[in-house]
Amino acid sequence: MIRRNTTILPLYSLMLGLLALLGFMAIAAGVKVTNGQLAIPQLFEDMFPDWFAGVAFAAIGIGALVPAAIMSIAAANLFTRNIYKDFIKPDATAEQETKVSKLVSLLVKVGALVFVLTMDKTVAINFQLLGGIWILQTFPALVGGLFTRWFHRWALLAGWAAGMIYGTAAAYGIASPTQEHFGGNAKEIPGIGEIGYIGLTAFVLNAVVTVVLTVVLRAAKAPDGVDETRPEDYTADAGDPGVQVELPPATAGAGH
Repeated sequence: MIRRNTTILPLYSLMLGLLALLGFMAIAAGVKVTNGQLAIPQLFEDMFPDWFAGVAFAAIGIGALVPAAIMSIAAANLFTRNIYKDFIKPDATAEQETKVSKLVSLLVKVGALVFVLTMDKTVAINFQLLGGIWILQTFPALVGGLFTRWFHRWALLAGWAAGMIYGTAAAYGIASPTQEHFGGNAKEIPGIGEIGYIGLTAFVLNAVVTVVLTVVLRAAKAPDGVDETRPEDYTADAGDPGVQVELPPATAGAGH
């Protein structure tokens, strides 16, 4: 399954590139908007017949449902496996896990819908940009924690926290013509003076804190904790001893 999806992934990236060309088309067409995120919808409205613009707007709405569904299923599985199974009901059966996953997935979808419908639309869009800043801060911990054992676990956590705090505070302090906070994702880089992407600045801070604290904690001989992974875990594949080929019912049925 993973290999098949990986072979198709470049097509998805190609389509994203084609969508990016619409941005250049909007610039060439001289589309005027107060919020750059509305450039493509405004391009459809200005350049195409009403019926085509309606179809395009519907496609944008439907396209937004796909990642929302995937993220709600992922959140449901994370809750079921890491909270419900570990702390609430360790002896839960596969059927119970499936029911909890379906319920949590539904609650996440409803919560997201309430969030979008009750909050100002511009704020909701900019929170999506804030999500990009946040998710970038997980990169050092994921890569550093999975592919090397040099980084200290507490240093990875501290770096993540530093990036999250700086990124959130910096984004909060950006104003736009329509709102006082979360008005964009670019700000002056401290010590340089140039305007840059907040997520990248926070990522650099994240990496610096992680490396410096790792050196300090290694010098202080701070305990590393227990690592239960083995070298062969990184190269295991379907058919190898101990590898589960079929998905467990709780995971396989969460999206149905």
